[in-house]
Amino acid sequence: MKQYRVGVVGATGMVGQRFISLLANHPWFHITALAASARSAGKTYEQAVGSHWMMQTPMPDCVKEMVVMNAADVNEVAAKVDFVFCAVNMKKDEIKALEEAYAKAECPVVSNNSAHRMTPDVPMVVPEINAEHLEIIPAQRKRLGTKRGFIAVKSNCSLQSYVPALHPLRGYGITKVLVCTYQAISGAGKTFETFPEILDNVIPYIGGEEEKSEQEPLKLWGHIEGDRIVPATTPSFTAQCLRVPVSDGHMGAVFVSFEKKPSREEILKAWEDFSGPAQELNLPSAPKQFLHYFEENDRPQPKLDRMLENGMAVSIGRLREDTQYDYKFVCLSHNTLRGAAGGAVLLAELLAAKGYFD
Repeated sequence: MKQYRVGVVGATGMVGQRFISLLANHPWFHITALAASARSAGKTYEQAVGSHWMMQTPMPDCVKEMVVMNAADVNEVAAKVDFVFCAVNMKKDEIKALEEAYAKAECPVVSNNSAHRMTPDVPMVVPEINAEHLEIIPAQRKRLGTKRGFIAVKSNCSLQSYVPALHPLRGYGITKVLVCTYQAISGAGKTFETFPEILDNVIPYIGGEEEKSEQEPLKLWGHIEGDRIVPATTPSFTAQCLRVPVSDGHMGAVFVSFEKKPSREEILKAWEDFSGPAQELNLPSAPKQFLHYFEENDRPQPKLDRMLENGMAVSIGRLREDTQYDYKFVCLSHNTLRGAAGGAVLLAELLAAKGYFD
């Protein structure tokens, strides 16, 4: 496989750090630029992060002495890389403008941010689910006036637990879904040290999360029409999202109804047999088995199961019939791996394998 020079924009934050830890030994991607706010620019990465390194593994040696660039110096950053990962903490309209500026500088952007998720010609892709949405990129390039530059995004982190579990069941005609998500504090960029008020507590509100949880699955299941992705109109989703005192791992409690109700055995077989382009192309970050079902009544659990397949698999359990819906089950994914940086790295691998960075 061709080798690519990669930049991380928003390199000092929690997701930026996760990108760096995943890319340090990547077989295809090599970090050649780190960028952050003006506050960090000009310092070495080690100085810029200081005591705020939040990963379990040590800071990779390859980045410690790298001088952090100003993310706003788009042309300077773009000149050093073949594409960038973006994980900045800014206002939505500022992120939109920054990502478009990189794309217009002929530097493709693989974004972890929500700003462009609902932009009609920006593909929001989970590689196992809707890889065909990448085919919208030529239309987006036409709008931006670029030859090589474009923006691709990954979906919201909490969706990555329940949409993959629902996806293989769509043939049975999913009519309605209710989901309650129990979301880890790293989803807010926090640790127990920086977020003491979560201890012995649950916070029943995460700004904007319920709207994303209800709308984004429909874009993932949408189709390309002309120069835009048209979201699906069904099933109807309703979501409730809670912040819980867990370091990593978003859990979903899912209730689902069907036009043609499958048997429990049919559902389990659909999950076991399911794979997608990430597995077929044998992408470096792809889990071998995407969906894992646990027969034990008390699984999956974040502490035990979030790191399954390097944190890139989805764990499912407690499938049973329901009194109001057809079935209910619980599912779990690692929110900063599959749900954030890992999902974006997998998306970049898919883009590379399909030639979109060439």
